[in-house]
Order: sequence, then C-alpha cells, then structure tokens
Amino acid sequence: MRWTQVVWDPTPGGNVAHVEEHGLTTDEVDHVLQHHDRRAVSKSSGRGCVFGHVPDGRYIIVVFEENGHVVVPVTAYEISEP
Repeated sequence: MRWTQVVWDPTPGGNVAHVEEHGLTTDEVDHVLQHHDRRAVSKSSGRGCVFGHVPDGRYIIVVFEENGHVVVPVTAYEISEP
C-alpha cells in the first residue's frame, strides 16, 4: 500500500524527536517509507514495520501505525542488513 500522508509530531516527545534520537531525519524516514524493500510486523511491538536504505546507504527499520492511507512513524533506527 502506498501511503498518501505521513504524520509527523514536532512537539517534545513526538515522533520527530524520537527518530532524531536515533540519528535519523524525517526526510530519511520518509524515503524508506516510500522506497522500502521489505515489510513485516515488529516482533517487540506488533506494529507494522518496513526496512530499507536511506540515501547515504544505512539500512534502517521504520516502525509505524497506519490507518488506511495515513502512516504515523513511531520509531526508526539503523540495523544490520539481513
């Protein structure tokens, strides 16, 4: 499914701050949401997740919640490639 809206919360403690804590930007997360190479369910949270490369080559996971065509990133962080 292609999402038509990504919801970012810039308030303290929101998802923008959470991905930045992991050394990522919202642009990098947006890139992987649109160009992921694998989709799964997070084993720890049960939420949806996607995997892919950010433009600089790092491989990341993006954990999200979705409602139809709207996606809300919850967290994202770098991982080792499978």
